[in-house]
Order: sequence, then C-alpha cells, then structure tokens
Amino acid sequence: MTAHTVSPDAPAQADAAREAGSTPGTTSDRLLALLQDGQARHRLIEHAPEGRTDVVSALRGNALNQAAKCIIMRIKVTKKSSRYALAVVPGDRRVDLGRVKELYDARHVSFAEQATAESLSGCVSGSIVPFSFDPALELIVDPGLLEHREIFFNAAELHLSLALDTEDYRRLARPRVAPIAEPATGPATRTAS
Repeated sequence: MTAHTVSPDAPAQADAAREAGSTPGTTSDRLLALLQDGQARHRLIEHAPEGRTDVVSALRGNALNQAAKCIIMRIKVTKKSSRYALAVVPGDRRVDLGRVKELYDARHVSFAEQATAESLSGCVSGSIVPFSFDPALELIVDPGLLEHREIFFNAAELHLSLALDTEDYRRLARPRVAPIAEPATGPATRTAS
C-alpha cells in the first residue's frame, strides 16, 4: 500500500488523480477538485483494487468504524412516486431500513438496483463516495460516522481511497444527519415495507 498525503497547498488535484489512474471528468476528479477548492484536509491512499468495506479498511489501515459505507436507497413515498437517497453509515454497521422508512414517512424502502445506484452516484459498486453530485440523490449520514477526526472511503475508484477530516467533510458535503445505522450482526434485511 502506498499513501500520498495531500495538503491544500499541494499541486492541482487533477494531477494527483491522473497519477493515481482516474480519468478527467470522472466522479473521482469532481471529488478531488471539490476537496482542493474547499481546502479540505485529506490524504490520498492507493491500494489493491477492493470495494468491500472490511477488506479495504484493512488495506488502508483504518478502524472499520471510521469507514464510510455508502448505500443507495430507493424510497417509495407513495404508490406512484419514489426518490433516492445515499445512506452513509460506519463500516461496522448497516443501514436500518426501518429508520430510513420512518425518516421519509415512506411506504417502502429498499436497496436501489446496482445499475441505478451506479448511474446516480457516478461510481462503480464498491467505490461509491459519501458525496452526492446528483440533485436527485439526497445524502444522509449516520452521526456515528461523524464522531471520528477522520473518515475513510474509496474515492470513486476501487484502487484509490481518501482519508478526510470529518469537519471538512461536513462542511463540503452538507449531509442530512440522522440515526440510520444498526449493528451489523444478525441477518440483513433487504427491504422495509
């Protein structure tokens, strides 16, 4: 594993992203430009390609509860209308679909189909970032993730991650903060009706 520390005074983030293997105009580029423009305290971390939260956390060397696990949810508000949300929880927890349902006073909540999630996030599955660049995708973050000084997540690339100062994350992402996580033990629930 190779780690790159990047400060707000460093050369353009696009150069760092190209060196790390991303292409111009990608979600990775948009994210890195946002962090640079916002003078966010962060570090780029290169590692073997991996999208599973527990495995990539070990590669990066971060505690699992500091990892931002990002899941796109389909929220059926009425019989005929749905919306989407990007739920972000600590890596050692899972999304509580019942809480998301209550939060939106929804009829039904489920995980979005992979193609929809990838289209809304601009990322391949396993590399979704805890930022929304699509107005159709509301960002909701569990407060448990925000208890740490730094959070870690794949940077829209399976081989590239970010360690980001939590206060800078809150300032730039401006998420809705709500308790939406539950312990990861026990069988996972796929939908909440």
